[in-house]
Amino acid sequence: MQFSVGVEYAFHSLFYMTDLPEGKTIGIKQIAELNAIPETYLSKVFAKLRKSGIVRSVPGVNGGYELARSASDISFWDIIEAIEGPSYFFQCAEIRKKNIFTEPSAEFSSKCPCLIKVVIQEAEELLREQLRSKSLRWLREKVYSDFSDNKKLAIEHWIKSV
Repeated sequence: MQFSVGVEYAFHSLFYMTDLPEGKTIGIKQIAELNAIPETYLSKVFAKLRKSGIVRSVPGVNGGYELARSASDISFWDIIEAIEGPSYFFQCAEIRKKNIFTEPSAEFSSKCPCLIKVVIQEAEELLREQLRSKSLRWLREKVYSDFSDNKKLAIEHWIKSV
């Protein structure tokens, strides 16, 4: 299992948006410059974040993006699902139905699901629950507490300048 780089771009971009004052937006160009990442790819990431209701775009001269809801209400899983989609990582192709030892009269139904699929999806659900338990606000508080006063001041100045 591997997440695309878009997930990392989303987390690092949204992290700095948690401190934007209400009504203030930030442009893709500024976020891309902040993280030294390609603006065109980041635009695609933000289109997915907007579609999933994590950010909203504000048109106009002073437009850009802002969080669509509180950072406390945006879970790690919300962000990952916005970028990667809602499907399970393991996609069971039910090859057991084609096995040469399968009897023609064998019944494959919801009463007899593929045990491999069941176990892997249970594990995936545990992962999702853990990711749902951590929010963007939690991330900001954990990481920000380790920043030096100079770094916090630099971030504050950067936010005011965008």
